[in-house]
Amino acid sequence: MTRAEAPVKSRSRLAEAFVPVGSVALLLGMLALVLASAGGTLGYDYHCYEGAAQALRDGKPMYDVAFSVNVGTCPGTYTYPPPFAAALVPWLCLGGAAAGLWCLAMAACFLVGVALLPVRRDVRWLIVIVAALDWPLLYAVKLGQVEPLLFLGFAAVWRWMDRAAVVGAAAAIGVLVKMQPALLAVWAIATGRFRAAALAVAAAAALAVAATLVTGVGAWGAYVQLLRDLGGNLTTPHNFAPGAVAYQAGAAQEVATAIQVASAAVAAAALLVAWRYAGHELSLQVTIVASQLISSPLRDHYAVLLLLPTAWLVQRGRTWAVIFPLAGWIALFADSGSAASISGSATSAASGSWIAAATVPLIFFCCLATLLWETLLARRSALVVTLGDAP
Repeated sequence: MTRAEAPVKSRSRLAEAFVPVGSVALLLGMLALVLASAGGTLGYDYHCYEGAAQALRDGKPMYDVAFSVNVGTCPGTYTYPPPFAAALVPWLCLGGAAAGLWCLAMAACFLVGVALLPVRRDVRWLIVIVAALDWPLLYAVKLGQVEPLLFLGFAAVWRWMDRAAVVGAAAAIGVLVKMQPALLAVWAIATGRFRAAALAVAAAAALAVAATLVTGVGAWGAYVQLLRDLGGNLTTPHNFAPGAVAYQAGAAQEVATAIQVASAAVAAAALLVAWRYAGHELSLQVTIVASQLISSPLRDHYAVLLLLPTAWLVQRGRTWAVIFPLAGWIALFADSGSAASISGSATSAASGSWIAAATVPLIFFCCLATLLWETLLARRSALVVTLGDAP
């Protein structure tokens, strides 16, 4: 190396180091601002989990189905599987610091998940930068929501999709936190990963049985009742599901319900198409997106998971796909997205701007449509190659 080349190489190394360091610093800085300004809303949703864990420790019921469905505010609302509350009982030992530490743990889960993404380094750092500007992620961390934890699980499956133990563990743990990751086991079956699916079912069953020794069998009955009532109630506060948005816009209950059923049917159809025709990575991305659209309610912070298909698309040159997570800011203009997000109060979704609220399911469906289009392009390319190789 000549003397003239040495400074150039040194500057190149500094530039290469600036991107990862700068992107992580930007994300941590934005999270610090949000957490520092959170006030009483810090760990707002975590307190729901904490309340269920405390009730379990005190021998009280962890579910109040009528309150959760008709009021839906924290603290007091717990809408997650019984094992999740049981797993959080040891966390109560942290006392007053528990909420803040939980929020930091969720931020750490997201960063680890990004580190696991099987994409180029430049794509990984771009995702970190986008995350720093992504309101759903900032909001989820502030509330202590579990989406960053699910992001980590999905990222691990994506990276090690051919390792049955990883897929099985991620699906089992995910389904005991929220029901949507159960689709991972179905995806495993659809893609021929039968051992992974078997491990997922066995691990989830074992963990559920162990948790039931603590929660009691009755907790599962209350949870099933809660899911049934929540799925049919389109007036739940802070609900951005298509049917709920239609109800906000003035549609009759029957019409809104029909729209919600049709929305879930479209998402299910997209799953079947992807499982049949898409490659394994692409079908996984469709599974991630569709898992949030099949069930109700749909929250704006669920859009954290859109960073996964965004990374997949950017990896393939679709840099414009960053619009999917960045568009999450629009929901702030909805009453259920702005008042509840900024002040932490749970206001009535029905009194907000349904147009802004409608952007949440619209973004999910646009991302889903993009992934299906990529499926079509891949099929066409494969057909061209096959015809080109034909004698």
